[in-house]
Amino acid sequence: MTRKQFLYFLITFYALFVVMLGAYTRLSDSGLGCPDWPGCYGQITVADTSTAILKANALYPSTPLEQQKAWPEMIHRYLAGLLGTFIIGISIFRLNRARKQYEDLSVVPIFLIFLVIFQALLGKWTVSWSLHPMAVMPHLIGGMLITTTLYWQLIDHSQRTKLHPCHTTTRILSWLLFVVILAQISLGGWTSSQYAALSCPDFPFCQGSLWPNMSFSEAFSLSLPSFDTYEGGVLSTDARTAIHVTHRLGALFIVGLVIALAKNLFTERSLPYSTHAVRIMVILIFQIAFGIANVLLELPILVATVHNAIACLFLLTVTTLLYDIHHAKNASTLSENQ
Repeated sequence: MTRKQFLYFLITFYALFVVMLGAYTRLSDSGLGCPDWPGCYGQITVADTSTAILKANALYPSTPLEQQKAWPEMIHRYLAGLLGTFIIGISIFRLNRARKQYEDLSVVPIFLIFLVIFQALLGKWTVSWSLHPMAVMPHLIGGMLITTTLYWQLIDHSQRTKLHPCHTTTRILSWLLFVVILAQISLGGWTSSQYAALSCPDFPFCQGSLWPNMSFSEAFSLSLPSFDTYEGGVLSTDARTAIHVTHRLGALFIVGLVIALAKNLFTERSLPYSTHAVRIMVILIFQIAFGIANVLLELPILVATVHNAIACLFLLTVTTLLYDIHHAKNASTLSENQ
């Protein structure tokens, strides 16, 4: 592994860790551990002396300081801020080097810079909007996209086995799976931000029924009523049930899509394509297992955090397949032109 590969490996792993820490912060109800941003009760760190605590509580009398919630929130901010600084620094360095060497500017570093800036704004809005789902859910997706883009750069600097171009159906199914996984992660973020994860306390049924009372119009309305805080959720039971059931249905759709894609990957009659199929199926099994465990064990923080991490790994696994398919197609087109 070269130094450049090692650098991208470290920063990608670091980004995944920050995503997991963000999930832990959200799941431990620490998202408003600090009611202001970027500091915490007007300070750059969590108050730990009696005088500092009294001063903090005087600033926000309606939300007294809880150190066990403030610390996860601030640690996440520190590490996310450091990650953003690294990403912007590396991206600017790549753009500057490309300019000096008269190379074509890559869109990836530019995309990463804008993505990091927007992600920081979403982090601010998550606090200032008091955990509004329209800030919390995009913030989760932003973290996933940053990690995925960093991972794309990592495999771009790695030695990959050259594959023959796959069939068009395989390529379409691969891209469709990537998009659907992103949609399912978004739905998972919506489920979490609306506090709907335990709306169905049983499995495979929901509240003892295959189709319980649900309100889909309320569940997926983007114009939520105004509240002082969205902590704990504001939707009705029927709306939260609709969100939870939709997330389960999304998982079923992904299972069907993975089966169809795996079948096509095996018919490519190439070991690397078959390996991709096995990896995708294995990680899907783990994701489903942890999803079921979340319900049956009543959402333990560790299990729920790992469920978020596996979702990101699922996305990265499909990204690897897309990278190989993309470069196999480009290599074939180049050889035909020559």
